[in-house]
Amino acid sequence: MTELRKIPVALVAALLVQTLGGLVWAGGAAARIATLEQRVGEQRLVAERLARLEAQGEATRAAVERIERRLEEK
Repeated sequence: MTELRKIPVALVAALLVQTLGGLVWAGGAAARIATLEQRVGEQRLVAERLARLEAQGEATRAAVERIERRLEEK
């Protein structure tokens, strides 16, 4: 007859507590990662808008310089 080894209840309880703690931690980490991904997405949109505004500003500056040169020629 084979003997069954008895696993201490404290060991099983400790493993369950650690497993639950790990799952809670992983859930919290997933929520934080989702929040960060959302922020990065929003910042990407802002960066694209800023790049467009910079390009428009440069084009406006070039147009003003051309107008000033024409006015100075007259």
